[in-house]
Amino acid sequence: MYLILFAVAILLALIGMKAYQNTKQVVINKLDLVSSDDKQSRPLQILHLSDLHLENISISPQQLYEKLKDQPIDLIALTGDFLDRKRTIPKLEPYLQVLNHLEPAFGMYAVFGNHDYVLQKKNFQDLREVLEANNCIVLQNENKTIIAKGQPLHIIGIDDYGTGHSDLSSSFAGVGPAGYRLVLTHDPNVVLEMDDYHYDYLLSGHFHGGQILYPKAYHLVKMGKLARMNMVKGLHCHQGKSFYISEGLGQTGLNIRIGSRPEITIHRLQSAVQAANEKVVG
Repeated sequence: MYLILFAVAILLALIGMKAYQNTKQVVINKLDLVSSDDKQSRPLQILHLSDLHLENISISPQQLYEKLKDQPIDLIALTGDFLDRKRTIPKLEPYLQVLNHLEPAFGMYAVFGNHDYVLQKKNFQDLREVLEANNCIVLQNENKTIIAKGQPLHIIGIDDYGTGHSDLSSSFAGVGPAGYRLVLTHDPNVVLEMDDYHYDYLLSGHFHGGQILYPKAYHLVKMGKLARMNMVKGLHCHQGKSFYISEGLGQTGLNIRIGSRPEITIHRLQSAVQAANEKVVG
């Protein structure tokens, strides 16, 4: 009996070690959304990071930079869940500094996630100020328009849906009919409420790809309809509109991953929003 218990303990320890090691195996995924008739010019390259969860992240700022330093990045999108503890706020700045060293032509944009809203009012404001002090434009149900070669790129930031902070009407207010509409949000479940809102592409996170995905992410069922539809990571489509769910860069709860890996994503968008001669409007 004792030998059986000892063997089980050893097996669990080995699984735990492997699950922790998985958090260090960061995957870089590249998605090419370039139309067949747009191959003549270099498309806009967006670096997408989500769910850093700086309390449980297994990649250092320098390691992140080394993975990305040779990638031409035009725009950086951060889709929430940076942290949820006051003492972790200073840990964010080194990551933002290395992202700035990538010199994205169109800058860096961020929205908040449900874990960010765990912070109390002053601490939440401190988080926002760190982002803004490091050249990150924070969008809380707001939008910004960038002009690239005469073509508008509308960057629309929808605040966290799961905590009730999203306001679709405010997020899209003033967005003109012409141009490409790129939506940034944390909880992808909001796409099910957006049938009346046009967008070309939406970036999100929230689910961590299940984080512990064996055999399926049953624990995600409580996290909304998309999880019950088995849409927890990768590229999907709803009502003819494409959206992407990142597996996230950090972990929450236990710092382990089974059946998922930390993700860095680079999205290549069509030449209508190619990075060049940018100008920020309004």
